[in-house]
Amino acid sequence: MGTRVREVGYALYERLLRWELSGTPSHVAVIQDGNRRYARERGADTTEGHRQGAETTEALLNWCDELGIEEVTLYAFSTENFNRPEDEREHIFDLVESRLREFADSDRIHDAGVRIRAIGETELLPERVQDAIDYAESRTAEYDRLNLNVALAYGGRAELLGAARDVARAVEAGDLDPEAVDADVVEEYLYEGPTSDVDLIVRTGGDERTSNFLPWHANGNEAATFFCTPYWPEFRKIDFLRAIRTYENREQSWRTTRARRALALVRALEHSDVPDARRILARFRDALPSGERGDVDFDEDAETAD
Repeated sequence: MGTRVREVGYALYERLLRWELSGTPSHVAVIQDGNRRYARERGADTTEGHRQGAETTEALLNWCDELGIEEVTLYAFSTENFNRPEDEREHIFDLVESRLREFADSDRIHDAGVRIRAIGETELLPERVQDAIDYAESRTAEYDRLNLNVALAYGGRAELLGAARDVARAVEAGDLDPEAVDADVVEEYLYEGPTSDVDLIVRTGGDERTSNFLPWHANGNEAATFFCTPYWPEFRKIDFLRAIRTYENREQSWRTTRARRALALVRALEHSDVPDARRILARFRDALPSGERGDVDFDEDAETAD
């Protein structure tokens, strides 16, 4: 009876969360933490934790496809993970290899139009993993409905340092004008993979840090972050929906802040002819809390003034 009640409660809560959402982020990055701790607390080998975590990863892709999320980046293996015991590393490599090949051959992946790409210093990985990466990338290269980036042998600081060195070499060789170096140029030298900035970072396992993950695409975009206590194998759909709700709340907060700034601008110049400022206010008025909208008084004709 208790299990049935929990299942009903879970289903109702999931429906409530879905009802509360008005949109979704375009790009979600996930730090899948807690596989080893999950296994240890159950008296199992760490390999079992990684295996269960791989099942959660597959479920996550289904949720993202269902919600219309366009891009997902998974932190699968960091450069620091090379320091783990050899037998654990080899198991992870075996798991990554098999999952990449399974995904590349899966009807579900092809039906959903998932494009798989690896980001990181993949040349450091065993040859069998590199072969699996090549296979998955080539099998899904024509898709663009959902971009799946798998971070392997990845470190955010290493990515930025590598880009900086490549830019410096290009300048020194005379192939790049120093004055032309801007954000777009730097992005050309980053790892090939992410097609857009990160909107939301999710980290499981209880730690509240982003661990050197996608500093350019996430921190530079001031992505929303969602930290939760379940270990990755325990991560459920309702946890993911709560993460998206956090993103939406963050976006609403930004819209309100911008609207308040526009209102302050109009009030500061209320005795001047400022149709541009009034148009800005008109655009952001709906983002103000309802209690503040009554304070907004502007000439309606200014909204459409040329």
